[in-house]
Amino acid sequence: MQFDDDANLDTSEVRDARGSRIPGGRATVGGGVVGLIALLLALFLGIGPEQLGLSSGGDRPEPAASSLAQVQQTCRTGRDANTRDDCRVVAVVNSVQDHWRQEFRRRGRSYSPSPTVFFGGRVGTACGTATSAVGPFYCPGDRRVYLDLGFFGELRTRFGASGGPFAQAYVVAHEYGHHVQDLLGVLGRSQGGAAGADSASVRTELQADCYAGVWARHATSTPDESTGRPLVTRLTAADIRDGLDAAAAVGDDRIQERFQGRVTPETWTHGSARQRQQWFEQGYRTGDMGRCDTFR
Repeated sequence: MQFDDDANLDTSEVRDARGSRIPGGRATVGGGVVGLIALLLALFLGIGPEQLGLSSGGDRPEPAASSLAQVQQTCRTGRDANTRDDCRVVAVVNSVQDHWRQEFRRRGRSYSPSPTVFFGGRVGTACGTATSAVGPFYCPGDRRVYLDLGFFGELRTRFGASGGPFAQAYVVAHEYGHHVQDLLGVLGRSQGGAAGADSASVRTELQADCYAGVWARHATSTPDESTGRPLVTRLTAADIRDGLDAAAAVGDDRIQERFQGRVTPETWTHGSARQRQQWFEQGYRTGDMGRCDTFR
């Protein structure tokens, strides 16, 4: 995966909260589509929320003494995105939002941008306070994507993914798939707490995978609005394989096999490895968000 060296990155689409601190209390997640790690462990292994660092508190982060503007200072161009993980995520966020902004416009709709918030340890959101244990997540309460960059290492070491830049891009694009669902008014279908292979929760996650594939299909042809040139200049077959591998690694069946030694489809919340790959492939092959109706 390669970015235009000379493109200017729009760091206004990313908030860098690394170095913030949450005063006292435990962390909480509630009211939205959250990251899969902690929730799946709780469902599959019977781990209580206190063991995962989750509770019902709602503290907001306090600024740390150190600067919170690291991304704004270091992620300026596509060249930076080609050399730094955090800058790469900024570039992916820019590209994903460029695509959806233009797609919504083409369909006569208005796209409201969503910032990505980098955090470490824990972070306050409109959905509650979350620790890094929950992985990447989208909070519909404030329409922001939350990401601890350490998750990408976990994706390789704990979940067995091959990694690579596009594996990271897939994760980011999936969370923005939830933002698209939110704007379209379909995200609420995942609410209610029901689980299982045919649940609304699984269908919601698979649609977000499909939307990630749609973006990937158009990534190298979507013009950056500031330059008129695509921000992503190269996406190879190997990149797509890395994305598919990441999608499989976070399939419910793979996680169940790894952590509990058996597969129980009645507790699925995100879909099987093969389902997640199939829906990403559907989006990538067609490039058409209209072909991402997982609720039919």
